[in-house]
Amino acid sequence: MKAVLALADGKYFIGTSLGVAGEVTGEVVFNTSMTGYQEILTDPSYHGEIVTMTYPQIGNYGINDEDVESAKPHLSGFVVRESCPFPSNFRSQMTLDAYLKQNNIVSIEGIDTRALVRHIRTTGAQTGIISTIDSDPHSLIKKAQAAPGLVGRDLVREVTCDTPYQFHQGLWDLAGGYADIDPATAQYQVVAFDFGIKRNILRNLTSRGCKVTVVPAATSAAEVLKLNPHGVFLSNGPGDPGPLHYAQETIAELLGKVPIFGICLGHQLLSIACGGRTYKLKFGHRGGNQPVLNYQRRQVEITAQNHGFAVDAKTLDADKVKVTHINLNDQTVEGIVHLEYPAFSVQYHPEASPGPHDAAYLFDRFIAMMQKHK
Repeated sequence: MKAVLALADGKYFIGTSLGVAGEVTGEVVFNTSMTGYQEILTDPSYHGEIVTMTYPQIGNYGINDEDVESAKPHLSGFVVRESCPFPSNFRSQMTLDAYLKQNNIVSIEGIDTRALVRHIRTTGAQTGIISTIDSDPHSLIKKAQAAPGLVGRDLVREVTCDTPYQFHQGLWDLAGGYADIDPATAQYQVVAFDFGIKRNILRNLTSRGCKVTVVPAATSAAEVLKLNPHGVFLSNGPGDPGPLHYAQETIAELLGKVPIFGICLGHQLLSIACGGRTYKLKFGHRGGNQPVLNYQRRQVEITAQNHGFAVDAKTLDADKVKVTHINLNDQTVEGIVHLEYPAFSVQYHPEASPGPHDAAYLFDRFIAMMQKHK
């Protein structure tokens, strides 16, 4: 079946339908990871986005029930050069196409993804549309131009959990897979804000002796403190941190009362709560090969990232906040630490293990911080 991808600036690509038939809009972005497509599909941070994979063949090791970061895919659409119809892996349970169909994801394959990515790098990430219904590119371009962008929208409320819940699953064990950890053995009580949280973040916490309570994004500081946590975790999530005033105010109230660790959107929200501001990147950082310099350790970490906004270093008060990490590709802020209160954050994803263990120390640092203030 024919499918068309059209961008708001007038560029369009004609390919073949993958997944279900239909029509979807979203911000067209790209991810440079060679593997991990299942984790990308199920990462809530991609909510509202049409994700293009730069690696030419996607789906070659199939799909399984275990390697998911949330209950379902959250992206708006998926773009690949070629999907593999015959995956080869002992853990594979279905093909990429079958998984996309199962989860009602409109996708496209057979286009020149290299040309698309080069165009996005030049013109910037922008609204696009994938359609198998309307084959007129000019009609689709107009629809893309009329669709809302991501700036100024609160996408977190669309992906956060409805009620608090406990998470007990630990990290992957070659002998037994993902095993549940008895919460009675936990040494630390952690409240994790679900702005679009990934399961492997939670696994890293539980495996380090944390009893984790995941709470909705709009949970107040008073409600958090009633749970008597030893630490608070601020999760990743989709879109623009600017309109999330409720989260910014809550974090500002919690500063100094409990140790705080933030990742990705959580990093941006902590920075705003400390007086900083954010801005939209031209095409963002999405992939498993981003080099980050850790000023404190004088080491370079190879990191996984997924974000379209960044913290403006010039807006951070140097008397309150210190920049601890920078991106070596474009010098953007990748980490901060509060100079008075026990709080720190990073823009990248230590749980995604691209190094594979370059950034695992950050979870240990959070544990040490909680131990010190316990």
